[in-house]
Amino acid sequence: MSSRLPGFYKASLAERRRLLAEAVGLPVEAFAAVDPAALELAVADGMIENVIGTYALPFAVAVNFTVDGSDVVIPMAVEEPSIVAAASNAARMARPSGFVTTVSAPVMIGQIQITHVADVDAGVAAVKAAAGELVETARTTMPRMAERGGGPRALDVRMLTKTGPDGGVLVVHLHVDCRDAMGANLVNTLCEALADRVAAIAGGRPGLRILSNLTDGRMVTVRCSIPHAQLAGVSGDDGIIEGADVAAAIAAASRFAELDPYRAVTHNKGIMNGVDAVLVATGQDWRAVEAGAHAFACRAGSYRPLAVWTDRTSALDGELVMPLAVGTVGGALLGHPSTRLALALAGVTHADRLTALAAAAGLATNLAALRALATEGIQKGHMALHARKLARMVKETP
Repeated sequence: MSSRLPGFYKASLAERRRLLAEAVGLPVEAFAAVDPAALELAVADGMIENVIGTYALPFAVAVNFTVDGSDVVIPMAVEEPSIVAAASNAARMARPSGFVTTVSAPVMIGQIQITHVADVDAGVAAVKAAAGELVETARTTMPRMAERGGGPRALDVRMLTKTGPDGGVLVVHLHVDCRDAMGANLVNTLCEALADRVAAIAGGRPGLRILSNLTDGRMVTVRCSIPHAQLAGVSGDDGIIEGADVAAAIAAASRFAELDPYRAVTHNKGIMNGVDAVLVATGQDWRAVEAGAHAFACRAGSYRPLAVWTDRTSALDGELVMPLAVGTVGGALLGHPSTRLALALAGVTHADRLTALAAAAGLATNLAALRALATEGIQKGHMALHARKLARMVKETP
C-alpha cells in the first residue's frame, strides 16, 4: 500500500472512506465501527462503572507515513484541530528516508514494597541471594506466558530508607516481559503472588504490590532525517524562508528546550499530541504513557525534552527516546469496535509495531510544531483550522 494520498483532506467523508478502504484493503463497511453509536450502550456499560452514555471523539487517519520501510496510515482520535494535519505534513517531509524505530523488549516493572525491615542490609542481601528462586516461582505462576516467550525475567532489590515511620523499607523490582499485552494486570498479579514470600525473606512486612508506570525497561527510539529542501516555508510577513534557515531555527528551538524546563514541557506536549492521539484511537492507557514519559523526562534531575533536533550539513536530524507501554491484546480491545478498526487500518498485529507507530507520530507532530514556530508562527495554520471548525459548528447549529 501507499500512505501517500494527495488531496485526502479535500475529499468528502465518504470519498475518504473509499480511498482508505482501497489503500489498506478493507471493505468500506468496516467503517461502521466508527459511526455514531458504534459502541453499544450495553458494551459500554460493561467496560466501566456508572455508565449513562458514550462520548465520541473525531476519528481520523494521518497519511504520508513511512515507518521502518513500510507505508502506513496512522489512526488518531483527538479533539484538537491541526494535530492530524501537522502529523501528515511532517510525514510527507520525512518520506525520503521515513521514520526508523528501535523498540526494546516489552519489559514492565512490578514493585513490591517491604516495610518494617529490622536489618535493611541483611534484608537486601537475603533477597538478592533468593532472586533466582523468586523469579522461577513467578514463572510457574504464569506458565502460558512463559511458553509464549514472555514472563518474569529478573528480580532486583534496593534500600529506600533504614529508619522512619515505616521502619526500614526495601523495594523489590520484578521485571516481566509482557509480550503483546500492556501488562498491568499480569504484573500486579505476579507482585501479589510473591509479596508474602519476599517479605519473609527480607524480614519485614509486605506493603504495596503494583506495577510502575515509569516503564524505562520498555523503550522506543525513533529517528528521521529531513533534507533541508523539504523544510522551506513562508514567514509571517509572507517571505520565503530557505530550508537551511528553517533547519537552523528548529535546531535552535530544540536547544532552547534542552536548556529551559518551561519550554521543554511545551516541546514535549507537542510530542504527546501525536502519541496520545494514536493511543486513544487504539484503546491504550494513554494516562500511564503520559506519566511515564514525563517522569523519564526528569531522569537527569531536571525536566528535559524527549526529542532533540540537530542541524547537519544538508539535513535536519531528529531523535525521540521515550518509554512507551502499549498492548494489542486485552483491555478495551476486547469490546470496543473502533479500536479493532484502528489496529486493522494500521496493519498492527503486535505491540512493538504499535509502539513504533505511536512514537513516529509523536516525532512528526513535534517536527510540525517546531517548523511552524520557525516560519509562519504556530497560530496561522492552527487558527485557520480552528476557524473552519467554528464556522461549521455555527452552520450546523439549529
